[in-house]
Amino acid sequence: MSTLRRMLPLLVVPVFAGALLAGSAALAKDPIDTDWRKVATRQDRERLREWRDAWMQALTKVRATPEGAAGLAADPKLFDPDRSIEGAALKPGAYRCRVVRLGGVGAGTRPLLSGAWADCRVVEDGTTTRFMTSGEQRASGNLFDGTDSRTVFLGTLALGDEDRPMRYGRDGRRDMAGLVERIGRARWRLVLPFPGFQSTLDVMEIVGA
Repeated sequence: MSTLRRMLPLLVVPVFAGALLAGSAALAKDPIDTDWRKVATRQDRERLREWRDAWMQALTKVRATPEGAAGLAADPKLFDPDRSIEGAALKPGAYRCRVVRLGGVGAGTRPLLSGAWADCRVVEDGTTTRFMTSGEQRASGNLFDGTDSRTVFLGTLALGDEDRPMRYGRDGRRDMAGLVERIGRARWRLVLPFPGFQSTLDVMEIVGA
């Protein structure tokens, strides 16, 4: 699958909790189906089907350099594509998260690039469960039931001083599709195959606040 190749700097800068609440309010106005297959764009359904291909391509690129191989070895649980523990999905509450980009795309990109920790939050409102992060690059979207060990995330990427999330499906470059998996007692990851910018696979590590 071809991916978008434009580069963005990996900056995650904490912001006030108001930004998370603004994202929550914006999403709450959008009616949402509880079946992710009816919500996802064709592009995102394809990305989710090819999640394992994204892992394999990304890991091959990362392992090709000593720096990348050392980074993978330092946290085998986070970077094991087959590690997924059933049950204990993300519950409403406050978390901390950071993005690790694997398999850099484009000239000058590193095979493995880790971002700083930032605040993130899960908010439940009736049948809708939303996930939001803070920072210069902010994920905002909805969590859907998937399987016993995976939750589906569909959302968008907000940048800089944008005051509200973009509507999902409006811009394929900003749309985000991924799988949330539990990989430890209180540790999760959001795996984003073939993201719109800079990498082959993004892994967002999520831990309790």
